[in-house]
Amino acid sequence: MKRYFLTVWMIIVTFIAVAQPIGFNKEETAFEKAMLPQGEIPINRLQWLPDSHDFWISEMGSIYVYSADDLNNKKLILSADQVKEAGLNSRTEAIVWSTDRKRILLYTNSKRVWRGNTRGDYWYFDLNSVKGRQLGKGLPSSSLMFAKLSPDNKKAAYVSKHNLYVEDLATGKITQLTRDGTDRIINGTFDWVYEEELSCRDGFRWSPDSKSIAYWRVDARPTKNYLMINNTDSLYPFIVPVEYPVAGEKPSNVKIGVISLATKITNWLQIPGDPENNYLPRMDWAGNNRDIMVVQLNRKQNEATLYMCNAITGKAGKIYTDSDSAWVDVVKPFGWDSPSWTWVENGNSFLWTSEKDGWMHIYKVSRNGKDETLLTKGNYDADMVAYDNAGENLYFYAAPYDATQKYLYRVRLNNTDTVRVTPAVFEGTNMYRMSPDARYATQINGSISRNYNIRLVSLPGHKKIYPGGEDLFTTPELGFKLEKFRIKTIDGVEMDGIMAKPNDFDPGKKYPVYFYVYGEPASTTADDVPNFDNFISQLIPEGYIGITMDNRGTPAYKGREWRKSIYRKIGVINSHDQAMAAREIFKWPYIDTGRVAVHGWSGGGAMTLNLLFRYPEIYKTGIAIAAVTDQHFYDNIYTERYMGLPQENEADYKQSSPNTFAKNLRGNLLYIHGTGDDNVHYKNAEVLINELIKDGKMFQLMIYPNRTHGIYEGAGTSEHLNNTFIKFLKAHCPPGAR
Repeated sequence: MKRYFLTVWMIIVTFIAVAQPIGFNKEETAFEKAMLPQGEIPINRLQWLPDSHDFWISEMGSIYVYSADDLNNKKLILSADQVKEAGLNSRTEAIVWSTDRKRILLYTNSKRVWRGNTRGDYWYFDLNSVKGRQLGKGLPSSSLMFAKLSPDNKKAAYVSKHNLYVEDLATGKITQLTRDGTDRIINGTFDWVYEEELSCRDGFRWSPDSKSIAYWRVDARPTKNYLMINNTDSLYPFIVPVEYPVAGEKPSNVKIGVISLATKITNWLQIPGDPENNYLPRMDWAGNNRDIMVVQLNRKQNEATLYMCNAITGKAGKIYTDSDSAWVDVVKPFGWDSPSWTWVENGNSFLWTSEKDGWMHIYKVSRNGKDETLLTKGNYDADMVAYDNAGENLYFYAAPYDATQKYLYRVRLNNTDTVRVTPAVFEGTNMYRMSPDARYATQINGSISRNYNIRLVSLPGHKKIYPGGEDLFTTPELGFKLEKFRIKTIDGVEMDGIMAKPNDFDPGKKYPVYFYVYGEPASTTADDVPNFDNFISQLIPEGYIGITMDNRGTPAYKGREWRKSIYRKIGVINSHDQAMAAREIFKWPYIDTGRVAVHGWSGGGAMTLNLLFRYPEIYKTGIAIAAVTDQHFYDNIYTERYMGLPQENEADYKQSSPNTFAKNLRGNLLYIHGTGDDNVHYKNAEVLINELIKDGKMFQLMIYPNRTHGIYEGAGTSEHLNNTFIKFLKAHCPPGAR
């Protein structure tokens, strides 16, 4: 619901540890767009090595390592010929490094699991002998997941078919550690909903002494299947089941165990509470072979509890609790598997982000949880990025003056004076890929008036290391103009917006307006960046005004109250804000209030329907794609986090659902969905269709057989979707100034 709020042809493939999910990650896309001149070091594609500021880049199949200290001295680690000699003839998608950097695992032949290509083949190379071989011989092709080398560099562990394995690197001997793995008993990785909503994929961790492995075990047997029907790929239709817990259904039973490599016996951590009414989204070893830190979320996700667990006895002791009357954020979107805390002061304290004082702030908490210090003081949000252990610098994103932008700030661990790191010349949105030691970073800068530009900088001084010469800032060649605006609604709500105008805009004429919407807690759209919604971008030069705005409930850097006012009011408060802002926009003399269109995808599709149905006097034409039409139909983790439990507030669920108001449709609606959508299921479409038919409402429908939530699979699909969209929009909201 929250992954596909931008158009599908903007999907890109990146390789951060493993291939990223089908979806849209703004930061990764920005790095891909910031291309360097041919022949330059492609720092937009660099991947940092662990615990350092060295990075590797693949060039023509060969693997090179650079040090950010000396970019003129690149080292060939593995040539393309050496890779082929080992029998590997596929592209390297990721590299796993040993702690001594003398051994690597190459990841290749990846296949999609849920959102990402997280299973594939791994090849082990000893860099001293430059000899390689495939791991997991005898296991199914492209079935290995999350392979990682032991801290003593003697073994590799991985998951295959939901079981854990360990392989001796010297002998090639493979030992199966768990044996109960099935499609519903999942060891060392996760089910659909944990990945989708808690960014959980890699489900095991080596102990520091390499003698045991801590891992998650998911029992999804009670979870019901969503049954999708494939009508096209065989003579007879067949059912495609996907285990999927909808709102109101209990979570999967999840527990964490520590398995000994010597005995093959698992010791389960004794974390209090009912596992069918709690979540365990993060776990990691806490600096020694005894302690494991675990964060537990309650069913409503409004309380996060940190436990320090004993790996030997299994005993779990509560050390810290964070709570909120709405929900607690303990994971970041696209923050795959990274802990919710950061150890500092040699493991005697950790950093924790909380909104308990009304702003997103970072606290230093003692290891026993008894003492805490607020590090980021002030009425602004601090979104943690990295910590420099050597310099004791804490880096975070903030935007104290303009929530459409993003800048890097820092504060010393024992000095709460905040310093802006991003120089003033880089106005707009700034994103950083920090080296693991936080001594260097690649920086992307862009704005509505400036193309994405990239550089490698040293920290904390933000000195440019690469490329040489003056920074070059170029103007986006979009075929239209972008500008920012801020508008206050009748309710006193100030909303940020981005507007796209034709280059030949004439303020004395009236233009059709196209609202691009999302509006839910997973993402903002009104960002100071050099792009706009791809659908309307094609048509703005023909005479449209495009507008996108961020309502209350979106994750803008505007404080807790802004973000969490949407609790139990999805579909209500966000559509109200958008509609009230539209009424203010209609006061502008160049807006043609008779030609008003709105579009959104996924959560934005639900917003589109809500706007058409709740405010038919405002919105005349709408194109909704893959929308959640009833809040009951979406998964439990996402929906219950923002809506509470349907068993306790059924009225809120009804009030939030577009289907409840379908009878009010007066304008033109095009609804689009894929029957193979395992995220927002096709059921949403058919229930909506029935409501519209019952109420005698005419509309247009485009169904794509077996396409998933992104609607991109199959020859001609993206082009067909694009043409269908544009034809409908032009027919019912024609372009051109009048």
